Amino acid sequence: MPRSSSARLLTVLIVGIVIVAITFYLSLTNGTFDISVMDVFKTLFRIDPQPEHDLVVFDFRLPRIVLGALVGFSLGIAGAVIQGVTRNGLADPGILGINAGAGLAVVLFMFLIQGNMTMTGWLAVMMMPMFGLVGGMAATAVIYMFARQNGILDPQRLILVGIAIASGFGAFTMYLSLKMNPRDYEMAVVWLAGSLHSANWRFVITMLPWILLLPIIIWLRAHVLDIFQLSEESVKGVGVSVEREKNIFLLCSVGLVSASVAVSGSIGFVGLIAPHMARQLVGLRHKHIIPVSGVAGMAIVMIGDFIGKTIFAPAELAVGIVVSIIGVPYFIYLLIRSKK
Repeated sequence: MPRSSSARLLTVLIVGIVIVAITFYLSLTNGTFDISVMDVFKTLFRIDPQPEHDLVVFDFRLPRIVLGALVGFSLGIAGAVIQGVTRNGLADPGILGINAGAGLAVVLFMFLIQGNMTMTGWLAVMMMPMFGLVGGMAATAVIYMFARQNGILDPQRLILVGIAIASGFGAFTMYLSLKMNPRDYEMAVVWLAGSLHSANWRFVITMLPWILLLPIIIWLRAHVLDIFQLSEESVKGVGVSVEREKNIFLLCSVGLVSASVAVSGSIGFVGLIAPHMARQLVGLRHKHIIPVSGVAGMAIVMIGDFIGKTIFAPAELAVGIVVSIIGVPYFIYLLIRSKK
């Protein structure tokens, strides 16, 4: 890796982490109930802690901030991988239907199981992410079935099939949510909008295995994504097992997206915006793009959540809506630029 390229990557990562740290500080100290920096410090390090500060910091704000960071990190990396595999800068997990599949599975869980069974403890927390993972994988399996042509996964066909699957799953999800009782319907609508309102430490723990394992697998194979930017014949010519590598990358992306959707709902556009920011900042090498996309995704979700819960206080706007407000004009900008 050239020294200048390495230095640029390090600089971008440091700046991104500083932005994340500032957002972390603002989210922890500001809200309906403001807490001074000294009170936060005393609460975190157990120096004469106050019960009300413990409740606000450890039960409400800290798990929400950490979960938002993990979700943003996952979605940013998943978006970079999907854009690399499909060779399409307009692809993201939402467009490919992975979000919709995971979302449908979670709404099915709410509709069929959660309202009819009494679950407590870890079972109640783990069931929803597991349904989300199964739904994301089921969506991927359906997309694979229709996107493969003569045993080969066509990237452009993958996007078209994904859009169709996402639309179908989204319609069925809406139908199911309308059949729910008012309490479950309200929960489903908030969740579908993409919200961190129900964040807790158990959700954080369920995200950790995916975060600790899958990004490492992706980063270690990032050089293959660089090769994928060549034509299909050229990729095969350098000895890469194309279908095997595509399967590994897409399964890792499904795992990251499904785990994120299961604990936070469908937060769109993060997987679209973060990789574009990364490419503009550090170039086209995926060894650089992947970590920067993760940090950019963290910043986008954390800033979006902070805006949603403070700007409109005492009302609260879901982070998915805030990110969409930013993401839609950015998506239109990318479409316009791609035509030039």
